[in-house]
Amino acid sequence: MAFTVAIDGPAASGKGTVAKRVAAHYGLGHLDTGLLYRAVGRRMLDGEDPVAAAEALKPEDLDREGLRTAQVGEAASRVGAIGAVRAALLDFQRAFARRSGGAVLDGRDIGTVICPEAEAKLFVTASAEVRAERRFRELVAAGIDTRLEAVLADIRARDERDTARSDAPLRAADDAVTIDTTRLDIEAAVAAAIAAVEAARAGGRPPG
Repeated sequence: MAFTVAIDGPAASGKGTVAKRVAAHYGLGHLDTGLLYRAVGRRMLDGEDPVAAAEALKPEDLDREGLRTAQVGEAASRVGAIGAVRAALLDFQRAFARRSGGAVLDGRDIGTVICPEAEAKLFVTASAEVRAERRFRELVAAGIDTRLEAVLADIRARDERDTARSDAPLRAADDAVTIDTTRLDIEAAVAAAIAAVEAARAGGRPPG
């Protein structure tokens, strides 16, 4: 039987890194569902209708260069608020989640909409200021010229859009374990995530 781990959280919270490490720890497949929306956002920026782009999305679209830029991230947040786009990508995500051997999916509505039946649910978050600092460092390391103030404003705008949208808003599932990474390094965050998954696998409650 497949074992699904659903990991949600806002931008730059560390959920992607945690998801990759958890997947590697258990030997599970990993899907960054945000990349689906970035790929659709990229195609929208290229002039395509976002719904048509979502319906025609191919695996190779996830390998396009430039999907991690701030501009594409903004576009991804906008197309993610379109119900028809989310509907078009729903089956792809659910099929991946129940693949043989299990899977880890990270995004913004995995535990609440995509996989409400997931055996383990985590919500990874951090303060907007810490998340902006992390994203700023990533962008600078990638050679992108930006300012911390601009990144923070973008983070706050995305948070507002993601949590306020009527269709699948960003929120923690009622039975999700919240991991606040504001003061945690990645090793501590991953350890907390694995402890939560182990508790779910054992049918018990997570520590803390």
